[in-house]
Amino acid sequence: MIDIGFGPQVCNELTSGATREWLVPDGVGGYAMGTISGLRTRRYHGLLVVAGETPASRRVGLVSLDPAVVFPSGAQVRLGAHEWSSGDVDPRGFELLEHFALVDGLPRWRWRIGDLVIERELAMLPGRPCVAVVHRLVSGGPVRLDLAAACTWRDAHGERRADGPVPRVEPVAAAGGGRGRVPARRAGLDARGAVVARRAPPRGGRARPHPDEDLWYAGRFSGPLERPGDTVSVLAWAGDLGAEPPPATEVVEVARRRNRRVVAQAKPADPVDATLALAADAFVVRTDASAVDVVAGYPWFGAWSRDTMISYEGLFLCTGRAEEGRELLRSYAATLSEGMLANTADTGRVEYNTVDATLWFLHAVSRHVTVTGDTDLGNELLPALRGVVDAHLAGTRYGIAVDPADGLLTSGAPGAALTWMDARVYGVPVTPRTGKPVEVNALWINGLAGLAELTGLAGQDAAELWRLHGGRPPRSGSVSRRRSAGCTTWWTRRHRRTRSVAPPTTTTTCSAPTSCWPGRCRTRRWSPTRPRCAGSPPGCSPRSVRAASPPTRPASSAGTGAARLSGTADTTRARSGRGCSARSWTPAGGPRSRSTSSSSASSRT
Repeated sequence: MIDIGFGPQVCNELTSGATREWLVPDGVGGYAMGTISGLRTRRYHGLLVVAGETPASRRVGLVSLDPAVVFPSGAQVRLGAHEWSSGDVDPRGFELLEHFALVDGLPRWRWRIGDLVIERELAMLPGRPCVAVVHRLVSGGPVRLDLAAACTWRDAHGERRADGPVPRVEPVAAAGGGRGRVPARRAGLDARGAVVARRAPPRGGRARPHPDEDLWYAGRFSGPLERPGDTVSVLAWAGDLGAEPPPATEVVEVARRRNRRVVAQAKPADPVDATLALAADAFVVRTDASAVDVVAGYPWFGAWSRDTMISYEGLFLCTGRAEEGRELLRSYAATLSEGMLANTADTGRVEYNTVDATLWFLHAVSRHVTVTGDTDLGNELLPALRGVVDAHLAGTRYGIAVDPADGLLTSGAPGAALTWMDARVYGVPVTPRTGKPVEVNALWINGLAGLAELTGLAGQDAAELWRLHGGRPPRSGSVSRRRSAGCTTWWTRRHRRTRSVAPPTTTTTCSAPTSCWPGRCRTRRWSPTRPRCAGSPPGCSPRSVRAASPPTRPASSAGTGAARLSGTADTTRARSGRGCSARSWTPAGGPRSRSTSSSSASSRT
């Protein structure tokens, strides 16, 4: 993987260290997150942030473990960092931070105090809300290490203050805490229980509705570091408090081995691919409600179907996790209602208020079958996918329906924002986009083509789907054309892309050794090369004339047979099967010519 590390130039400077963040997920929607310097700059930062019934309903538990080194002389050096409501930053342990690195995806800090060097590693137990923090003596000693535990128990999107309800603390064996255990390994806990921290506004210009919060000082862990290799470790977990996790050092090794396995499974071609594969793994979670799901974004979001389906190929197919992806597609298909996928449940209820997420779902299923050859899944989901198309043809929620006049998808309802541009101000959509958004209809046409292919693979008649698509079943690697809403669209089977252009306003007649037709596609056999057509008769030159009707593909001709070339926008675009380009060619007996027209009406999807 890519070596990600920072030396004292970054670590010792507060602005640089406090603007670089790390995140370690637990695989169920929770995480540990913070900055290199140890200074919390978001309300979402914490060492144990626990997912609730949904990944979005997270609660912050363990906020920080502030280390302090106590020498035999009694001198104490604190290594943590807090910003107080007065604006003061104290302690300033980052000034002793020698190095920070991500090792197999896990953060590692190294502090140096003269000859004394201490490292900290942090990991979360995969599949469980449990964090392990291990401190190891690298050189020097003997010393004692104290760890001050600052805690809270609140919604991740808010704050908690001392004038609110008092935290409930339940003593347990060798531990103390609220709503969870914080047992120590080779460390003793001195339980205190007091409000000690009022944090100031975060740095870096991050706006917050409230400037500070109070934290609960749960107590202090303490343990000796006498010789290099000695450790002082702390575990914190939520959920089933009776099920004690493995030792902290074992949790770190388990997490490291799993991260290496995730990277190996992706079969990366280079360190960049390896790093991306591990980064993608953070978003794949398993919850009580779903065997496999995707977190739309840390630290704010839970599962959003649009984000899940857009990222599906990168998260599952490109990382060797097709079997998990298969589970996800099946589980999402079971939630279809009136031909729509639920948008999200982050708001506390399931909301079916998206026009494009379902179309992305069609695309994800099609890509899965294309990449993996899993026609069994395609056959299994085919009735559900046909139900999606039927519901859109008949009309479903929020005015989502196919316009019979042009075959395009229209949508919109008062107060609704159905696309990815769903921001609201005081409950009013900023960009409602009522009508026929361009990318939504690109997805609709793409979905029809993908579903038609799946239908054909299942041995069923796909003629009606191809009629809705506006084209005919293409041969492998070939191009089909669709005419709809006054546009000519080229669809390439190999790359599943559409390219729309305005109706042609000019045509030119040229003699060429091969047949050409208008449009532009991006398959490899239709590369935008510019060979010279030496077989054209003398005097051939492009002349603009008015097109009487939409262009049609001319019949193939041999030798110097004539072909009709149609131009659109400000430059004639035409391609032949052998690379002949009407954009640029050399007629026999004349210089290189280029055909242009004065029209500027061109659109792309």
